[in-house]
Amino acid sequence: MKVLIVNQSEVRQLMPMNACMDIMETALVTLGKGQGVNPLRWATFLPEEVGGLIGMMPAYLADPPSMGLKAVTVMPGNHGTPYDAHQGAVLLFETEYGCLRAMMDATEITGIRTGAVSGVATRLLARDDADDVAILGSGVQASSHLAAMLVARTARRVRVWSRSDDNANAFSERESSRHGIEIEVMPSAKEAVEGADIICTTTSAREPVLMGEWLSPGAHINAAGSSIKSTRELDTDAVVRSRLYVDRRESTLNEAGDFLFPKQEGAVTDDHIQGELGEILLHQVTGRQSSDEITLYKSLGLGVEDIASAHYIYEKAVEQDLGTWLDWGGERDDG
Repeated sequence: MKVLIVNQSEVRQLMPMNACMDIMETALVTLGKGQGVNPLRWATFLPEEVGGLIGMMPAYLADPPSMGLKAVTVMPGNHGTPYDAHQGAVLLFETEYGCLRAMMDATEITGIRTGAVSGVATRLLARDDADDVAILGSGVQASSHLAAMLVARTARRVRVWSRSDDNANAFSERESSRHGIEIEVMPSAKEAVEGADIICTTTSAREPVLMGEWLSPGAHINAAGSSIKSTRELDTDAVVRSRLYVDRRESTLNEAGDFLFPKQEGAVTDDHIQGELGEILLHQVTGRQSSDEITLYKSLGLGVEDIASAHYIYEKAVEQDLGTWLDWGGERDDG
């Protein structure tokens, strides 16, 4: 048996943002139909002196028929180093015999598909005329979210804020050149989001960086930086003021600090969750209801998103003769 190895640059080449957004829509619809299995992620938190965690996200999809898991480390201390905070591999298996088909770079898959799902949420929930984008953060997810927002809407203005001025300036220079747009660096998070139609929070902050009192009527928020229950990027007022949508209810109720902190304070209940993105796509719940309401998509990331991405990348790699094939094993030896 042979296994295909797809590295980071090949993942980036094979799965552009516009394609990934369509892939994510299909995966969320499949999950919403009950044709996928997406258990809560499993994580081992490392000792405090080390920091970070190592986790596993298994999943199964009936369409496209695929299964697998992502094994990943999350190391917040990597910020400011040459290494991304997310490192690991996505393992793709076929569903008839359970054979391993491919191993792929998880850093790039995670980066692209997280921004892509926020792009789907923006297509579904932002106002049609939304054209003023604010990005809080300047790392991998800031870049991915900017790319997704430019697919979801036509941006007239883009602003960025980061806790590091150097990082914000580097982001502005790099992404302005990449996308052919001007990105304004703002001195504060408040100035970055004032009047913004679309706000993406992509930081590693443990405490809120986006306050509800700063939000303009009609804004849409993609909250993507925090994926554990002990941290949050939004204050309670921002959540209370918003109609909240999620990728998966079960994940939100167990893992989303942005939701769980307001819940613990008694400011919201589970009913504050309006629905999942897949339910909007299936016309089971309603998205935005007026031009002045504030909508919020809380991103956690799902195993089915990784597996759907890996399946697409595998097919494209075979089609374009990219990647590296290795003899692996798995066959019975009856000799």
